[in-house]
Amino acid sequence: MSRSPPIFALVDGKNALPLATAQDYKRVGEGDTGPNTGGMGACSPAPCLTPAVEGTVMERIVLPAVAAMGREGRPFKGVLYAGLMLTQAEPMLLEFNVRLGDPEAQVLMMRLMSDLLPALIAVRDGVLKSVDLRWHAEHALCVVMAAKGYPDEPQRGSEIRGLDLAARAPKVKIFHAGTCSDGERLLADGGRVLGVTALGQDLAAARDRAYAAVDHIDWPVGFCRRDIGRRARP
Repeated sequence: MSRSPPIFALVDGKNALPLATAQDYKRVGEGDTGPNTGGMGACSPAPCLTPAVEGTVMERIVLPAVAAMGREGRPFKGVLYAGLMLTQAEPMLLEFNVRLGDPEAQVLMMRLMSDLLPALIAVRDGVLKSVDLRWHAEHALCVVMAAKGYPDEPQRGSEIRGLDLAARAPKVKIFHAGTCSDGERLLADGGRVLGVTALGQDLAAARDRAYAAVDHIDWPVGFCRRDIGRRARP
């Protein structure tokens, strides 16, 4: 029995459309040590969420919950996050959230081939059944760079350099989570500050590309885990 990555689905009040799978790395330290955080990295797809597992979760957990909310007169529209425990018998529900995960969202958006906006409009209008999202076959990996002191008291105000060089690599995108501008300088202004995300033909390639971008960033006060993607739960 183990806690698995969640299943994310778009819901329009009646219909639900699963997104690609992703898993994050919660502990602050390498080897999954130290206190929990908002997430120190993520990868997609998640190996343990096979099509069979996803189908079971949608049929036995997500769709019944969506139908029940409708019967109660409280139809839900948005992103449904089903936190799961995988048992030998079947997946079990631990919790629901109504949001995308972070940094799971970063790897999902890198793999999404379709335009997200029409899907969100279909969610609002209750016509999600007509939407077919397409996904890149490539793997995606995100490395979160955090300020020293995170998750307790992160240091704010340090300058970050080298982002232009880091983002110049193909199939790399740097998501800003806790930054601010001071004239021409970019400063850290939070705990988890950057999400360095890359695509690759497999998990190892995405990982190598993401960490190569990390190594171009000049930020002595920043740190990251160096083992994101090394142990994706099978």
